[in-house]
Amino acid sequence: MTGAAPSGVAGGVARTALLVAAARAIETHRVDALASDPYAEHFVRAEPACADWPLRPWQVPDGEADPLWGRLGRYFGLRTRVVDDFLLAAARSGVRQLVLLGAGLDSRAYRLPWPDGLTVFEIDRRPVLTFKERVLAGLPPSAPAAEPRAARRALAADLTGDNWATALTDAGLDPALPTAWLAEGLLLYLPAAAERRLIDTVDRLSAPGSALLYEIKLVESARVRSGAVYAHTLGRTGIDLLALFADGPRPDSAGDLAARGWAPTVHTPFAFTRRHGRGPRPEPDDALAGNRWVVAHRPRR
Repeated sequence: MTGAAPSGVAGGVARTALLVAAARAIETHRVDALASDPYAEHFVRAEPACADWPLRPWQVPDGEADPLWGRLGRYFGLRTRVVDDFLLAAARSGVRQLVLLGAGLDSRAYRLPWPDGLTVFEIDRRPVLTFKERVLAGLPPSAPAAEPRAARRALAADLTGDNWATALTDAGLDPALPTAWLAEGLLLYLPAAAERRLIDTVDRLSAPGSALLYEIKLVESARVRSGAVYAHTLGRTGIDLLALFADGPRPDSAGDLAARGWAPTVHTPFAFTRRHGRGPRPEPDDALAGNRWVVAHRPRR
């Protein structure tokens, strides 16, 4: 595959999807991999600006001690596993609608073992979806075939606005049926007002039995923000995460969901490191210490 990726993927928040894809590629080839994504490396290889990024563990000189491709990369690998488990559990419970909000270069529609009758809705900006579909259509013969294992419906929409809900229902989402919602690495970049609108929309479109997983970040000290993870990410990939994170006080979305009848639980990533026996562990002045994964369920009546 040759040619530059559209600017909507090569720059801005969308570029973080390439960062996550590289981390998933590295994770896939670890001997103790937490998750496997055979498509991830092909997204990175399709973007010339990422030509020097590692895609295998042995290409990371300091291993898991490397602040970017080791520590932050392992975080993304752990998050991938947690999300995979969440969505598969929802499917096992009978949910047949999955909505990936800010889907980025997510390949779960292609790589996870979905039951019959399940639909995956992917929402993102058009350049991201176009890039993903171009890469998957041009995979080399050595790669697994990119055949969705569920019905896949890709919707181009701006999640900072309020028109995506109509696009979603027009595409076939049935609000009368349970839905599993995912906002993986999305809310960190949304303005507070957009987060409130998103949570309100998810609540409005969710029948009893629905579930939601999203990620937030607590306020960090200046010492943490000047640490190695952010500095290495900027210096080695050109991605200034601190500039991309939304400013200002964040909503208490977990509290809002609880007030609406949901049952949210808040987790640190390190709880899953302990559960799986591998993954990032706490460090002083830790850029991962403020990350939280919120899982909320709307009880069945």
